[in-house]
Amino acid sequence: MAQPTPARTPDDWWRSAVIYQVYVRSFADGDGDGTGDLAGVRARLPYLAELGVDALWFSPWYQSPMKDGGYDVADYRAIDPAFGTLAEAEKLIAEARELGIRTIVDIVPNHVSDQHPWWRAALAGGAERELFHIRPGRGDHGELPPNDWTSEFGGPAWTRLPDGHWYLHLFAPEQPDLNWAHPAVRQEHEDILRFWLERGVAGVRIDSAALLAKDPRLPDFVEGRDPHPYVDRDELHDIYRSWRGVADEYGGVFVGEVWLPDSERFARYLRPDELHTAFNFSFLTCPWDARRLRTSIDETLAEHAPVGAPATWVLCNHDVTRTVTRYGREDTGFDFATKVFGTPTDLALGTRRARAAALLSLALPGAVYLYQGEELGLPEADIPRDRIQDPMHFRSGGTDPGRDGCRVPLPWAADAPYSGFGSREEPWLPQPAHWAMYAADLQMEDPGSMLGLYRAAIRVRRATPGFGDGPLTWLPSADGVLAFARADGLVCVVNFADTPAELDGASRLLLSSGPLDDRGRLPRDTAAWLLR
Repeated sequence: MAQPTPARTPDDWWRSAVIYQVYVRSFADGDGDGTGDLAGVRARLPYLAELGVDALWFSPWYQSPMKDGGYDVADYRAIDPAFGTLAEAEKLIAEARELGIRTIVDIVPNHVSDQHPWWRAALAGGAERELFHIRPGRGDHGELPPNDWTSEFGGPAWTRLPDGHWYLHLFAPEQPDLNWAHPAVRQEHEDILRFWLERGVAGVRIDSAALLAKDPRLPDFVEGRDPHPYVDRDELHDIYRSWRGVADEYGGVFVGEVWLPDSERFARYLRPDELHTAFNFSFLTCPWDARRLRTSIDETLAEHAPVGAPATWVLCNHDVTRTVTRYGREDTGFDFATKVFGTPTDLALGTRRARAAALLSLALPGAVYLYQGEELGLPEADIPRDRIQDPMHFRSGGTDPGRDGCRVPLPWAADAPYSGFGSREEPWLPQPAHWAMYAADLQMEDPGSMLGLYRAAIRVRRATPGFGDGPLTWLPSADGVLAFARADGLVCVVNFADTPAELDGASRLLLSSGPLDDRGRLPRDTAAWLLR
């Protein structure tokens, strides 16, 4: 039998929170110029409060030339003019808090924009060159890059400067990597953390958290060599211990974007004096398969247990194919390297599975991250090639469709221009012609909609202490069925099998992702919450 859930305090909110990711550019347009903004978010705060989320995680809203969707930051202390002003951000943080919603901001410590003052000064020959990785090239005339590293976006990780030297960028050329061995880089980021914590944010999400430190020798990459020249280096932990000290001054929390296959090394980032939580990519990338999902859940809980950190569960974010589309494909796994144009998708199947996955994820121990539009059941959008903006597409030579398909502006009102996104003119990314069918105003009136399901599930989760952080006990079940108990008699059952699954007749049905059959059984690709 599951053990009682430990008592929680307001300071532990992040251990079992439902956190909603806002990609501002595509959330809601308050001034009608085609780009989402803070005014649009503020206007939709009641919607988010009704949804029941505990916090909002904002993808970067800082001043940026938008060469990588805002992840190329020019000024961390200024809001991009397309989104609003710093004063408006402060109002948003305060207004959300009045509704019981905390705010998490995004920090991109690996690199800055090529419009950042440091980089401009470095190009002018200033001492700021030491804040980046600028090196002479190899070859007789320095015509070759300093090493063979490749960019995360494809192509070389080095670009040559007019003076003949080369600079490192693990992402786009417009994003020069910072030199984290320099004390000024560390001090600046701690100051940035304090800047936002003093403005009332509750936490910080750390982009590409395992990439900051580089081997100072900048050696060529050798497969299997340990340590890696720029991933998961031991120097990182001293950085995050220092950051934790800053967070503790304000009661703030961290969530790290840490992609690591080694569970033991992953857990090191979650020690009590480092990050509070980290994203769980194993679950996100897992196919719709009972055995593999159970393995992912078990491994996730096991790797968090030694350090006492809560797990996080996420089905989608701003970088990956939307859940409905991913689960509606024959190969339901996700791999950046295999993204292609026009993959056949069964949206009815994907929607059914995405509804079941919503109940599965919300029943697991720990925190849940919900990407905007997932609560509407949005599929991945096909972006015309001439409208794609993501640098991943261009760096791949046009073979990778990039990430714009999950960043299309949200539909709010079925009968309004551009589905109520708020624009007087076409949004920055085009909405598919049929997007109005997913509009929030239609789904608000339909308790059987995806929005209705998410609202009901989050409401039950909030009202039921047995969900959220705490233990999980697997229950005996038929092949292709996952069943587990949480505290206080709560049970989640998910049926992946071809045949309907029997439910405990002595239990009360709290919620299901779809209707039961005429014998009260759980159909395929359906989940249910029960109270024993």
